[in-house]
Amino acid sequence: MASYEDRLRRVFDHIYDHPDGDLSLDALADVAAMSRFHWHRVFHAMTGETCAQAVRRLRAHRAACWLVQTDWTIDQIASRAGYDNPQSFARLFRSQFGMTPMAFRQAGQAGPPDVVFVEGQPNMFDVEIKEKPDLRLAAMTHIGPYPEIGRAFEQVSAIFTSQNLWAQARGMVGVYCDDPASKPESELSSEAGVVIEDGFAMPNDLHEKRLMGGRHAVLVFKGPYSGLRAAYDHMFGQWLPQSGEEPADAPCYEIYLNNPREVAPAELLTEICVPLEPRA
Repeated sequence: MASYEDRLRRVFDHIYDHPDGDLSLDALADVAAMSRFHWHRVFHAMTGETCAQAVRRLRAHRAACWLVQTDWTIDQIASRAGYDNPQSFARLFRSQFGMTPMAFRQAGQAGPPDVVFVEGQPNMFDVEIKEKPDLRLAAMTHIGPYPEIGRAFEQVSAIFTSQNLWAQARGMVGVYCDDPASKPESELSSEAGVVIEDGFAMPNDLHEKRLMGGRHAVLVFKGPYSGLRAAYDHMFGQWLPQSGEEPADAPCYEIYLNNPREVAPAELLTEICVPLEPRA
């Protein structure tokens, strides 16, 4: 008999694999191999969301990434994200993000609405240099486009939830091991991780990932994850060349300061951390 962890992980994989498919409660209960009534209660109790809320959140997140990072038409995105027509897509997208898909796409291309211009250049984000501690993660590797790392995070969350491990968690971190301009998106490597202490016993299907502490350039981004690319462009295209700093030979990582299940996309806070070479 499948464990509850297996069921939960299988359902999240199914949602990611079939965003334009039948993701009704009946269909997801079939994937979980459980009755509709009982699966609804189990899913909600384990995740804090109903199946319908999870489907809406994940579909909207993927659509938001596609709006900013592809040139697909809004009709194409609506279809790929599983909406029956552009009108229903626009209505449900606005309920999640507070603006229409077209307005979101335009805002994503232009940068944040509160851009301040200094000497003719947009000063889009504040960057600080901070000392960060060493981190130990319980992680799962994701290979593929960085915006799709949510699949791995849902799997990690399912493991922590089903094994009652959240009391030992100290935060959630995404580690991005490649320069996205250096190789095809399908080959990019990243890690979806939970910060844990040294005494934590690693569950099956997760592995240890260590991040070295020290000097880091830190940028706190507020808004939906689909807008993170603009923050990275600012960090590497504007701040770093003018800073006199050298990036260390170590991956960038993101610390997620709140939970997309609990706050609106516009209120999400992400701390982008870029390791720097030590000062002589």
